[in-house]
Amino acid sequence: MRHILIIATALFAATAQAEVPRDFQLRFEKEAGAAASIERGARFFTSKQGGEWSCASCHTERPTQAGRHAKTDKAITPLAPSANAERFTDAAKVDKWFRRNCNDTLNRLCSAQEKADVMAWLLALR
Repeated sequence: MRHILIIATALFAATAQAEVPRDFQLRFEKEAGAAASIERGARFFTSKQGGEWSCASCHTERPTQAGRHAKTDKAITPLAPSANAERFTDAAKVDKWFRRNCNDTLNRLCSAQEKADVMAWLLALR
């Protein structure tokens, strides 16, 4: 009986931590204090941002497809949740990759509004 209780507790904890992509858009909108824009998200994702890269440099202009890292040529699975159900389900990974990728493309952190807009666009892709 004790083993069943431990397993049930572990499963509940794992489920409680799992998130859905829409949760991140809502979180970023709340942090920004404004609604996300699909159009701004598409423009942001495909435009070069200060440096020589855009998000699309690695994730392609259609992130429903696999991409390749612009510098290392490492394969990247599709970014859009409609094409990859594992994307945007873990807060630690989402925060880590936004931090890294924003620094790579913008040489700064993305604003909450930029993240909300990108999430809105990615969620709209089919």
